[in-house]
Amino acid sequence: MADLVVDRKETRRVITGADGFGLPLQAALVEHLRQKGYEVVDLGVDKYYSVATEVGKRLADEKKQSPDGPLSRGLLVCGTGVGVSIFANKFGGVYAVNCRSTDDAINARSINNSNVITLGSQASSVEEGKKILDTWLETPFKAPCPASDGRPWNDEIGQFLDSSIGEMEKISEPALDNNGTHGCAICSLADKREFENVAIMPGGSWRIVREDPTSAVVKFKAGSLEPAHHHTFGHDLIVTSGTKTVWNLSTNEKFDLGPGDFLYTPAGDVHRVQYHEDTEFFIRWDGHWDILLDEDLDTAAAAVKAAHES
Repeated sequence: MADLVVDRKETRRVITGADGFGLPLQAALVEHLRQKGYEVVDLGVDKYYSVATEVGKRLADEKKQSPDGPLSRGLLVCGTGVGVSIFANKFGGVYAVNCRSTDDAINARSINNSNVITLGSQASSVEEGKKILDTWLETPFKAPCPASDGRPWNDEIGQFLDSSIGEMEKISEPALDNNGTHGCAICSLADKREFENVAIMPGGSWRIVREDPTSAVVKFKAGSLEPAHHHTFGHDLIVTSGTKTVWNLSTNEKFDLGPGDFLYTPAGDVHRVQYHEDTEFFIRWDGHWDILLDEDLDTAAAAVKAAHES
């Protein structure tokens, strides 16, 4: 690969935060940044995702106040790096990327001009995290990268990358079409999303958006019940609407979840789920989706009834 040209005009200010899972890695990276001369605004640790929201909000506010000036970068760390990325990306002008290698970091800066990096403490050691972070901070937009086989981008792709930044900015603007509905491509995809029934789970339907590792948007009708089951891989889950209760039978824990709530279930943990109203959530498995039932629906219904009566 061609040598990277570091853009020293970039700001050397990093706003950062973590959840409890990511704190050890984030603390080491904060010290690393300070030793390299970066100004670090450390928002500390939060149990869930308010710190990711705060980082996203601050960067979005900076963008509004100084659209053409030097801006801060963001660093967020959780167990996988996925959840904090989702929350930070809710803000216009914030482009958060989850990186698990230096190649990911170079591509994310070269192609996407990302301004927030998210790392997972379960995916990267401290030394790996330092290398990934340094690479991301020092890679300029449109640099030669693994996606370009280490060669400079040609003029056609370079022009496309330049125009993509403006197009990304428009996504956060609530433009309406002639029918008075949101007309952006992302909103249209969501409105037209088709769900398939989950045959093994009555009342459930889903739309797989990525395969292996599997990501999906899932819906369950009010009153639906998932019998106790487990998966080969752990999974992250964020509720976008509705309410549900998850019983982790392996750890004897109960979780009541509503909009914005996150839950990670480790691989192999047996869990049962009840839906109190129509519910939608995003879920991501660490590998290819599978499900292994540990009880039938009648047994699950009886167990849930007993739980509510106790």
